Amino acid sequence: MRNKGILKNSLRVTFFLLLLVFALLANGSFKEIRGQDSSTLAPDFALSDLEGNTVWLSNFKGKVIILDFWATWCSPCLQEIPHFVELYEKYQDDGFQMIGIAISSGSSKNVKKFATEHEINYLILMGNRQVTRKYGGIYGIPTTFLIDRQGRIVKKYIGYQPKEVFEKDLKSLF
Repeated sequence: MRNKGILKNSLRVTFFLLLLVFALLANGSFKEIRGQDSSTLAPDFALSDLEGNTVWLSNFKGKVIILDFWATWCSPCLQEIPHFVELYEKYQDDGFQMIGIAISSGSSKNVKKFATEHEINYLILMGNRQVTRKYGGIYGIPTTFLIDRQGRIVKKYIGYQPKEVFEKDLKSLF
């Protein structure tokens, strides 16, 4: 009798894990999503910057945007920061806006200290659950979106990407 209960629970756990893996694969959480429907408008949001000011994504309409969901404790995120610093420095005069959304990273004071230590030159906003839901749920970080001048999401990247990938895709929108 006891073995039947263990077997039943084991089957439930296996079923749940298979369901979870299927959901993640169907969601595309294990790879870059290429050719996303270019009519998908980037959801607008209002988030606080590191000074406590409210910033709306719609404030940047007409600019090409890289929107990066990241965390201070995330090693791949840390590896991408210098790429974003360089890209922002190089293309900001061409109508490019780099925006980092810090999630699960503690207080804005902690994130501000981190940004200073890593010489981040672009806008950092404090993320929340509402904004991650608007972007389809952020299941892995870094998760990065490329948004065109019309405010449409044209690419979504999950996980670390080399600078060359972002730069090539960014240049295609200028």
